[in-house]
Amino acid sequence: MTDASTGVPATGGVHCETTTLGALLGHAGVHLAEPVLFGLGSGLSFVYWDSKRQPVPFLGGRVKPFELTRTLARRLGLDLRVQETSSARRAWDQVRTLVDDGVPVGLQLDSHDLDYFGSRVHFAGHVVALLGYDEESAYLLDTAQQGGRVSTSLESLARARAARGPMSAPHRSFTLGPLREPVDPAPAIVPAIVECAEAFLHPPIANIGHRGIRTTAKHAPSWLERVEDPPRDLPQMAMLMERAGTGGALFRTLYRDFLTACLPLLDDGDGPGGRVAAVERGRDLFAESATLWTRVAGLVERAGLEEDPAALTEAAGLLVRIADLETAAMTTLRSL
Repeated sequence: MTDASTGVPATGGVHCETTTLGALLGHAGVHLAEPVLFGLGSGLSFVYWDSKRQPVPFLGGRVKPFELTRTLARRLGLDLRVQETSSARRAWDQVRTLVDDGVPVGLQLDSHDLDYFGSRVHFAGHVVALLGYDEESAYLLDTAQQGGRVSTSLESLARARAARGPMSAPHRSFTLGPLREPVDPAPAIVPAIVECAEAFLHPPIANIGHRGIRTTAKHAPSWLERVEDPPRDLPQMAMLMERAGTGGALFRTLYRDFLTACLPLLDDGDGPGGRVAAVERGRDLFAESATLWTRVAGLVERAGLEEDPAALTEAAGLLVRIADLETAAMTTLRSL
């Protein structure tokens, strides 16, 4: 077997893109905690999306796929090298050459086609690290929930990479090139937090950021009528919010942990009551928000299983409270 796993963590994280970034950085000798990768990539967001072509409304808690990777690379001065092609043969040759040279490669693909994947739902924004291959199989690092170090047939990998549709990319692969200088995350903390807060507080449309959460609150009471099969569809929505690679609470737990990890690294130039106090307040507000997101997911699940409209009404009220909390948190963090 060809092996490019030197320095790569033995286990996966909670989210696919940060798991892959951790693998590529680990190979380069840089070891940053997963919440730090998520936060430095300004990964937190919110989007509510619904259309007649969707079986259920979509609630997302992060920026669109690969934006986190591009932002992290820019902020840390990493050499991000991205390849895309419409040719399946060329796509495989590109990544095979890198792995043959001992370099792990990030892949964006559709998780539906991976042999080991637990959920047979199309999601073309999934990201894994390719660590090796042999004549029959590819060896990957995925999230801990999906098994961490896993394998899939070369045929299934080719199908997954060739997928088309929402969030797909044409056989996208990427690496983080040799480091030009040591990586110091400390100077990137404040710009990452402020950029994330600005985007959340000033979304371009009403279904993104804090406005998107309020939009969701308006629509939530109608979800029993909106979906085809509430006992099937609403628990599926709840699962995606809480357990589908989000780290719990629609990524809010990850962001809370990022803010906690930042505290010892902050230069509190404004003295007592400055940056450290602001980040602590933001952290505490997101901790409360995370608890409420988990409650919302539970209420959505209950509404579906019991076909109980009161549960959705309660969830809508919590969503308004979440919007208030996260607006307050991001307003505080924007002031850093």
